[in-house]
Amino acid sequence: MRSPLFDLTGKVAVITGSSRGLGLASARGMAEQGARVVISGRKVEACQAAAAEIVAAGGEALAVPCNIGRKDELQRLVDAAVGQWGQIDIVMANAAIHPWVGSLLDLKEETFNKFMQVNVQSSIWLAQMTVPAMVQRGYGRFIVVASIVGVLGDPISGTYGLTKAADMQFVRNMAMEFASQGVTANCIAPGTFKTEMARSQWEDPAMVAWYNGRNPSKRFGEVEELAGLAVLLASPSGGYINGQTIAVDGGHTISFR
Repeated sequence: MRSPLFDLTGKVAVITGSSRGLGLASARGMAEQGARVVISGRKVEACQAAAAEIVAAGGEALAVPCNIGRKDELQRLVDAAVGQWGQIDIVMANAAIHPWVGSLLDLKEETFNKFMQVNVQSSIWLAQMTVPAMVQRGYGRFIVVASIVGVLGDPISGTYGLTKAADMQFVRNMAMEFASQGVTANCIAPGTFKTEMARSQWEDPAMVAWYNGRNPSKRFGEVEELAGLAVLLASPSGGYINGQTIAVDGGHTISFR
């Protein structure tokens, strides 16, 4: 049963990277609260399967494949959502890349540019394509999935962390500009979840031992444990949460270990 606190009936949500993992769990959660969700990812078949799953469960979903690093594909994503349902009320910028790890001294310019275009520029493009109409209607929710790596130093994944720190500043800037017009902007910063992207970590006994020693919860996250926060931030109940980065990490970032 839908809660009136989190009711999204009539709202349209575009969620990038939602054919699996955290994005799909968030799409399911929003659909269960009545939102019409747009499933997006790079693979057509995966998007269609995810959308079909939501429809089979009684929700409304549209599959629109998209590479977020290409502005023209993002515009097609936005146009498809508006063409199908007339508006976009919620954007969840979840998709990102992590194609390289290593020392800052070895970072190639083209690698840095790719990181920035996909992980940061794409969110700016999405805001430019959707926020003006949200402002006109006086309601909008812009959610960016960052990472706890954006608040922690790291000698080998620091470039990814740099882009996630940029996400956090991006939502602060968005909040300052649009909060008084009914549009909120916030970040979710996950720790390590049991997703396909993180499989190499949660299947590695040495990594599991290290993580459990550092993390107060002594386990990795399950994707459903992030979906509730996504629903909250998308809903009317989240209207006074603005410009924030909320860690969903089992306490990893507060541990002194």
